[in-house]
Amino acid sequence: MNSTIHSSEDDLVFLDEPDSDETAATSRPAQTWRIMIIDDDPDVHSATTFALGSLEIQHRALSFLHAYSAAEARDILKNETDIAIILLDVVMEQEDAGLQLVSHIRKTLNLTDVRIILRTGQPGYAPEIDAIRDYDINDYKTKSELTRTKLYTAVTSAIRSYEQICAISASRRGLEMIIHASTELMALQGLQNFAAGVLVQIAGLLGLNTEGFVCARQVPVELQDDSDDLYIIATTNMYLGSLNKPLEQLSSHATGDIVKRSLEARQSIFEAESTALYFNNVAQKDFTLYLNTGLHLNEMDKRLLGVFCGNVSVGLDNVMLTSRLHNYAFYDPLTGLANRLKLLQTLNETLLTSLKNHSSLSLIDIDHFAETNDALGHQFGDQLLSSVAQRLVANFGEHCQLARVGSDTFALLGDETLVCPDKILALFNSPFDVDQQDVQLSATIGLIKLDDYDSDGSEALKDTNIALKRAKMNRRGGYEYFTRNMGVEIRERVLLMHALRAAFEQKKLFLVFQPQIDMRDGRVLGAEALLRWKTDEGKFIPPDQFIPIAEYSGLIVDIGEWVLRTACLELVHLRSLGYTNFQMAINVSQAQFSHPLFMQSLNKALADTQVPPKYVELEITESMAMKDPELLIKTLHQIKQLGMSISIDDFGTGFSSLSHLQKLDVDKLKIDRAFVNEIQKNPNEGSIAKMIVQLGKNLGLSIIAEGVESEMQANTLLSYDCHIAQGYLYSKPLTRDDLHAWLASR
Repeated sequence: MNSTIHSSEDDLVFLDEPDSDETAATSRPAQTWRIMIIDDDPDVHSATTFALGSLEIQHRALSFLHAYSAAEARDILKNETDIAIILLDVVMEQEDAGLQLVSHIRKTLNLTDVRIILRTGQPGYAPEIDAIRDYDINDYKTKSELTRTKLYTAVTSAIRSYEQICAISASRRGLEMIIHASTELMALQGLQNFAAGVLVQIAGLLGLNTEGFVCARQVPVELQDDSDDLYIIATTNMYLGSLNKPLEQLSSHATGDIVKRSLEARQSIFEAESTALYFNNVAQKDFTLYLNTGLHLNEMDKRLLGVFCGNVSVGLDNVMLTSRLHNYAFYDPLTGLANRLKLLQTLNETLLTSLKNHSSLSLIDIDHFAETNDALGHQFGDQLLSSVAQRLVANFGEHCQLARVGSDTFALLGDETLVCPDKILALFNSPFDVDQQDVQLSATIGLIKLDDYDSDGSEALKDTNIALKRAKMNRRGGYEYFTRNMGVEIRERVLLMHALRAAFEQKKLFLVFQPQIDMRDGRVLGAEALLRWKTDEGKFIPPDQFIPIAEYSGLIVDIGEWVLRTACLELVHLRSLGYTNFQMAINVSQAQFSHPLFMQSLNKALADTQVPPKYVELEITESMAMKDPELLIKTLHQIKQLGMSISIDDFGTGFSSLSHLQKLDVDKLKIDRAFVNEIQKNPNEGSIAKMIVQLGKNLGLSIIAEGVESEMQANTLLSYDCHIAQGYLYSKPLTRDDLHAWLASR
């Protein structure tokens, strides 16, 4: 039965609807606009649902919720969040119940998207201007003006507004989720962790419980391979069996097909049953995420997903850059082994735990690798090192830490029963396959036991290196364990090196001069300038102690330049005293001679001191003369062009090639004191000195003997036709003042 609603406060007339229809209207079909009616008059509920119930707005029907008081509305709204419009009566159980409910909806429940239309039959209780100004409402209508058409218009306008606000809010929430997801991803280290994180975040972003995997056109970083194959680098549980395997091994060809098509097209593909999301990156390493769910996305969702993929791509670039930097920082690019820094990290960790008990560290140095590298080329040398690394990994990689810590030096850290000389040296018994050739190698080993070692990793590595150097000094192809005595010796050398540098900088080094004599008539021909060091405590440090340290540290270049200049200045001074035929012999070290600026410093010393070059003689050692004959010949030629003479010092102690000796533009040979001493011990054993004199004469060279201390030695040398000598028989090395006095007394 139909009836009408009519009151003095409400001119809007709607027909009542059957209860069954109202019940149907309050049910919630899919994809409807939900409208909540809050009014204490049941007839208003009936009239409103009757007026709007059969309408569609934006191709969607309407469904209704009903509350008959503000209190009832509060209870319902606690659990309802997707209401589009609230049609709210102002006056209900209290005069301002509706307005108080507005404040509760906005401020307490924080429902900012829902549109609120106030309806009142008593406008005097809530004037329109005040209500709109003071409360967050979207429309205000008196029931007397709200005809069916106007109600439809107001609701349609509010729904459009609600739809736009929802889109904006969804975009905002989506962006917030993207920012959160990106932040979470950036905290992940390593490509696999990052890829796994992308799977987690994409599922959260889309609100899906889906399975999938990440596929990249590269293998996992730790495999150290630049293959161009497609590998699965991260998975959910469903695909866990495919982790770190090629895509080709997937049982589903359809799955592999969509991934390949995405990579080839360099774009995402959305299909009914599955999705492939493509991520571009600066490194051009293809990276695609597969989901076993089809995504039915609207334009906004696609845009948000595009933003997410863009952020992931930036993160991917960073992760790949970080991975490369990590590899460069901790791994050797040639062999794939850990490098020195990674070894130190592992070594420090080992020394802090019980793992150091019964552990050893070994350094393995390939013998004569530099010569092989120079003779056969760097490419062959690299292949050789890779072959050695592969054999070390095959024999020790499962139980020991391996590293390449130098050009041709490998490190091995592990249990002392494995890291021992016999097992390591046995690897070099059989030849190595290098470029389809069998190459026989040997190695020298330094080791240290870590059981009672108290220092850190860098000290352990340094001490192992000391043991290696001792092994190389003693016998190539052998080994040495580090002992505390070695450490004391090397530390004393380091202290001496620092003291030498300080002495040189503080001008504590000085020259002495040992006269050179013509034994036939006693004439002084010149002197050899010799370097001396006297400490502040008055102790003389022997040259055979500090000269090798100066050479090892590189300080010899600066010291040698100072010696050259100082000796030239002294020669100029002696000439001013009238010794115009006096010749100064000056030693030149290997490091000084091979320095690229040697000739420049030599020219500058001559120019600055104005010394006549013909009275300057440079002494080089025999071993130095044989080290790099081509460089030597070239440099000697330049020296001779300046007018200087050249002497080979300590002749007979090295292993000279006579063919090389003939090519050298030298003037004099100096017989080493060891052969002169043999004359003193047994005159018949002086044959080596005699041979050197004869050789020099045959080559047209002058001969001088050093270390002559007795008349018998002098007479024997004269009988060999060696006329020039220096030694304590004639004079010890003299300071410049003593030299002047000694010359004056002659």
